[in-house]
Amino acid sequence: MGRRRKSRAVAINPLVVDLSHHNDVTDFSAVKAAGIAGIIHKATEGVGFTDKLYADRRGRALGVGLLWGAYHFLRPGSTAAQVDFFLKVAAPDNATLLALDHEDERVALIDAKEFLLRVEDAVGRKPVLYSGFLIKQQLGSSIDGYLAAHRLWLAQYGPRPVTPRNWPSAWLWQFTGDGVGPKPHSIPGIVGSGIDINSYEGDAVKLAAEWSGPTTVEPATA
Repeated sequence: MGRRRKSRAVAINPLVVDLSHHNDVTDFSAVKAAGIAGIIHKATEGVGFTDKLYADRRGRALGVGLLWGAYHFLRPGSTAAQVDFFLKVAAPDNATLLALDHEDERVALIDAKEFLLRVEDAVGRKPVLYSGFLIKQQLGSSIDGYLAAHRLWLAQYGPRPVTPRNWPSAWLWQFTGDGVGPKPHSIPGIVGSGIDINSYEGDAVKLAAEWSGPTTVEPATA
């Protein structure tokens, strides 16, 4: 018999919020005071969409001492062009977390892997992979060593994360979004109750130490 995927009971520890232009942020100081340690913000989508709030919010969040990250929503099309576009807009420094948002069913797993590889080649650090049902569907019960070397940011709106067997556990767990999933559904300083909130199995000090990821290769030079 094959190995059964195990679901682990994980205490919800909301330390990270992911945002986009759809969210109305009124006070990053209040966000931090509520116990949030890090923000991952949408930067780009495909080859033409830039989140116009990314740059302004980056300065505001960093100004109050929050960790900062950027994500790209991958669409069908040239992966190389999307990586170039993402890195230009995200303008990462060594402390910026970089993430791939892989949830478009039209995007093949090989294209997601190419995105991860190209970003790593450019910045010298492995990005985080965000996905939910799609990565489970595309991997099935198989093990992919390349993907396993990347941190998984799992979208799973329920009382516990069910991680693909490719990873022993998720690095981040998006446990709620659009008001679905366990509470809390809201964060002071951000308007509304449909916020994407993420649990981290550790404290803020540990999160900060792991945030941007270890250096893996020398970044590409122009």
